[in-house]
Amino acid sequence: MLYSERVMDHFTNPRNVGTMDNADGVGEVGNVKCGDIMKIFLKIDNDIITDVKFSTFGCGSAIASSSMATEMIKGKPLSQALELTNQAVVEALDGLPAHKLHCSVLAEEAVKAAVKDYYDKNGIEYDKEIFAQTHDCEHCGE
Repeated sequence: MLYSERVMDHFTNPRNVGTMDNADGVGEVGNVKCGDIMKIFLKIDNDIITDVKFSTFGCGSAIASSSMATEMIKGKPLSQALELTNQAVVEALDGLPAHKLHCSVLAEEAVKAAVKDYYDKNGIEYDKEIFAQTHDCEHCGE
């Protein structure tokens, strides 16, 4: 089987789907060439992610990665959300096929982009290195 049961579960029953009015932070990553576009919406109170939603245009792996990433950061402080890695998303999904690993990278980057948006909107200083984009659509191969 190409996909784990957990990937199929998050694809067929994604958690935290939707958009959010008045989100405290919004991050959108992806690219039309690659075919996957993820948008993450954060509600933040006292440095804690109290709510998170996502809107993803893409394949099943992209949707499952978005769903899992939102589950992993909900209720967590921003510092922990920034530590989310694509490897952690892949492990939580019990693996992704090699040619779909970029979907987990997008999930990590969407979370970081949403936190960066929150910091920018609120004039909060941050280490710019944390937010360096790493996604490169060369390996998407879709």
